[in-house]
Amino acid sequence: MQDIRLIREQPELIRQAIADKFIDLDLDLVLGADREVLELRQQVEAMQAERNANAKLVPKASPEERPALIQKGKDLGSELATLEPQLREKEEALRTLLLRVPNIPHASAPVGPSDDDNTELRREGEVPQFAFTPLDHVDLLEGQGWGDPERVARVSGSRSYLLKGDAARLELAVLMFALDLLAERGMEPLSTTALVRPETLVGTGHFPGGEDQVYRIEGEELMLAGTSEVPINSLYAGEMIPEADLPLAFAGFSAAFRSEAGSAGRDVRGLIRVHEFRKVEQYVICRPEEGMQWFEKILANAEAILQALELPYRVVQNSTGDMGAGKHLMYDIETWVPSETKYRETHSCSYLTDWQARRTGLRYKGEGGKPQFVHTLNNTGIASPRILVPFLENHQQADGTVRIPAALRPYLGGKEVLGKPFRQD
Repeated sequence: MQDIRLIREQPELIRQAIADKFIDLDLDLVLGADREVLELRQQVEAMQAERNANAKLVPKASPEERPALIQKGKDLGSELATLEPQLREKEEALRTLLLRVPNIPHASAPVGPSDDDNTELRREGEVPQFAFTPLDHVDLLEGQGWGDPERVARVSGSRSYLLKGDAARLELAVLMFALDLLAERGMEPLSTTALVRPETLVGTGHFPGGEDQVYRIEGEELMLAGTSEVPINSLYAGEMIPEADLPLAFAGFSAAFRSEAGSAGRDVRGLIRVHEFRKVEQYVICRPEEGMQWFEKILANAEAILQALELPYRVVQNSTGDMGAGKHLMYDIETWVPSETKYRETHSCSYLTDWQARRTGLRYKGEGGKPQFVHTLNNTGIASPRILVPFLENHQQADGTVRIPAALRPYLGGKEVLGKPFRQD
């Protein structure tokens, strides 16, 4: 949510942000709603002040004057009983519009409507050159007996997954490795729920606009979050966080759920796009002056995980139309998938300035004791099973076994290789 004062004072700046992010919003509607609220609020406050002043005159009034004063108080009360609900209604209408006002993108963000306009910043690691015909991750799982897509589909429908044997251990190993690395780098581990109230999704900015991506619990005011960013962002909702407690830096581990509405026909093979997954998410609440520094830190954390897993990747800067309404700055990390001969997004690093904090009421007392909104950031630590796609494919060997990088071996009983040979080239 944007500061209404900024919208009033610099409307052209906000219009440009709306245009750059390709959002269908008429700022004049916002400004008009704001004027209506201001005018009606002034009217209500003036009448409230008049009613209070009138009430103070009643005890001192003469018997002749008192009935008129009492009647005036009743008349003012009656008018306020009509106007105050109107004010609340207009305030709610204004808030609904304000929730659609985007954050101002960073000056370096490439302007464009989609991920086709993202800019590659750099590439890291060596793309493997195989001396054999590599398999994709689905064939590797099948060859090793590590998956059972037909049976799990009967249980949970399409876009579900099941891992068996060493693949199940590998998934847990990757998640634990990422959590440990982040903890060593100062991120406090949190095991969080995926069950959240609707207002938490408004708080993160997933609502309005992303309602079709979220599973609802029928008969309950609860939904299933697609990232632990959602519950963590609301843990301190409405609080005045002591400045001494900042920054708050978390590594949140949770199940995650996404309906993937609108993605029919995309990535239906294997583990790329599933409805339920596990995720370690970095989430930071900090002072405004620390925001960019933390952006670099959490990006470096994600890269350190991929480097330790010995996976080649590239970093791209997201375009204004691809970063979402709330992002000020966003980088994606895309990891190399040999079977597709391209990089696939596995991590997203986002800086939202105070846009989320205004929605959830996250503040601290800054210089001089003045309340200020904090800044928030988030970044994937690791998400499984998607990360297993490049992991299995990049580390496969000619016989169908999978090599384990040194950093991950302690989490797999010291094993250097997973699986049994099942193919010959």
